[in-house]
Amino acid sequence: MQTIKIIEINLSTHNSKVYYLNQEQSKRTLGGMGVNAELIYERLKNKAVDPLGPENILVFSAGTLTGTGFPTGSRTEASAKSPLTGRFGTSNSGFFFGGNLKRAGYDTIVLTGQSDQPVYLVLSEQDVQFKDATKLWGIDAWECTELLETEYPKSSIATIGNAGENLVRYASIQNGRNDAWGRTGLGAVMGSKNLKAIIVNSNKKVSTADPDKYKNICKTARQMVRNSPFHKPFKQFGTLGASAAYGKFGALPTRNFSGQTIPEWAEKYGKNLLELYSRSHMTCESCWIACGHMVDINKGKYQGDQLKALEITPTITFCAQCSLSAEASFKATELCQRFGMDMVSAGSTVAMAFNLYEDGKLSKEEIGYSLQWGDEEAFIQLLTDIALGNGIGKILAKGSAEAEKLLNSDGYAMQIKNLEIPMIDPRGRWSTYSFGMLSNIRGGDHLRCRNPFENLRFNLTSSDMLWEAFKFPVEYYEQADIVPASLKKEIIDLENSRVNIPKMGKWSEDLITVFNSLGICIRPPILNAMGPTFLAEAYSVATGIDMSPIELMQSGERTWNLIKLYNLAEGEHPDDSKFPKKFFIPADGVKDLDESTVEAALKSYYAIRGWDEQGVPQQDKLSSLNI
Repeated sequence: MQTIKIIEINLSTHNSKVYYLNQEQSKRTLGGMGVNAELIYERLKNKAVDPLGPENILVFSAGTLTGTGFPTGSRTEASAKSPLTGRFGTSNSGFFFGGNLKRAGYDTIVLTGQSDQPVYLVLSEQDVQFKDATKLWGIDAWECTELLETEYPKSSIATIGNAGENLVRYASIQNGRNDAWGRTGLGAVMGSKNLKAIIVNSNKKVSTADPDKYKNICKTARQMVRNSPFHKPFKQFGTLGASAAYGKFGALPTRNFSGQTIPEWAEKYGKNLLELYSRSHMTCESCWIACGHMVDINKGKYQGDQLKALEITPTITFCAQCSLSAEASFKATELCQRFGMDMVSAGSTVAMAFNLYEDGKLSKEEIGYSLQWGDEEAFIQLLTDIALGNGIGKILAKGSAEAEKLLNSDGYAMQIKNLEIPMIDPRGRWSTYSFGMLSNIRGGDHLRCRNPFENLRFNLTSSDMLWEAFKFPVEYYEQADIVPASLKKEIIDLENSRVNIPKMGKWSEDLITVFNSLGICIRPPILNAMGPTFLAEAYSVATGIDMSPIELMQSGERTWNLIKLYNLAEGEHPDDSKFPKKFFIPADGVKDLDESTVEAALKSYYAIRGWDEQGVPQQDKLSSLNI
């Protein structure tokens, strides 16, 4: 039987201890995100800790299937109280860190306290070593990674850059050179603890309860993913394959969500970018899809390093929201990776500054230079000033919501619950994906709620905003692993070829929480291919702990409700779950949303969740989840 092993490291005392969750605890949390939620809920609820103080804890948990050879089983969840949102902060990353953590013999790292000087940690199956990081403090994340890789070859390295050291509220933790725990400012938490890097290094094999049977599970999983209709295009184009569709629907966040369309978007920023700039593919552990595309900036004024840049998030954030060229977006991506900053929050906050300047709310005298849309040098300078804490960068480093208040403005920060909204304008495409930005427990984000059967060739929705199109052959409905069967009929109305958005929202949030707890990728080919029936069997075979599909989904639901309770204890208010004012004001190129209709859809979701009209979980629901 496999249960969850935790190493807790006190950065104040430089001591550590190891302990295990018992079988019941391991089963109810699953691992990954579930473990993080329970630890933070138990340790921090009702304590009102300073997110950047020594009382905050920073937790890294590899998923239960991470490192076991399960297809795409590479993911690790990092969590803490967020300095950006003041709520449960969490982010997910792949690459090889989680697998190496498991090979070192651990599932979870809990970091407490605060070192009195810069340190980095070296974690192996034998021990944890505290190393002086004074000479590393002040260098960027790429430089730090390269230096440490020389000393610790074949290791995985998590590090912060200048933004984390300077406590930028949306600083990221970089996972090697090309991946990150990007959202909610966990890099600032790590910086506040004077922790520059974590190195995990081991060759120990990750065991499973029934190795022979588990090999067959993994073989079946690979074939399931290959059979997904999303497999071939995703393997070829990665996330960038969806870029043209958002342009077609008018769902781009052009110039800080101004509502403007970009007629040439598909031609300039769609799949053709891959033909022009893709040099190689990048993959995570246990994945053959290799959806990451590497670009070489080998000419022009942005000539420099190779980096992972040809993805939908940086392309839409920097090229549409911030009005940059493709080449300048690569440079912006590089700087975010080097400085260690979340690209979504950084891009959105800088776009807000450009918008304020455009409307006369910010002056050249206040900034030190002008901010005209399309001025790439000004954009890069402002991004740098934020990371290094220079001038107005100190204000913008606090995040768009707080910066807007300090700049005496209103209606410019494009955020929900203090977390900047990513890349999709819901006025142009309303779906489970865009609805999920409202319901998301970590704030304005698109990665915790999505319809596994979303078809980007269609943009059909009902006037009451409760339905989106289901445009797949009937066999895909029959294969959809939604249990029980009665629930599948409620979520997918096959007769009318449509999906109920609030019901799909709740179900997919629970399922994605399961994915993030097991440590598997939520990209469309995998999310579309696997559901609770197969994943419950995979968990049972891997751990030796019996799990049913219903129990698996209840675990995801329990974790979601625990986080909601934590956020309410930190002062979350019903008005926090609202779109920015811009979305309800008519603009050129898009139709404004109807606020009462959106509110009605959200209340429908609350009822489905077993919450009251204010979004507070009711006691009957909590009791059913053993909370």
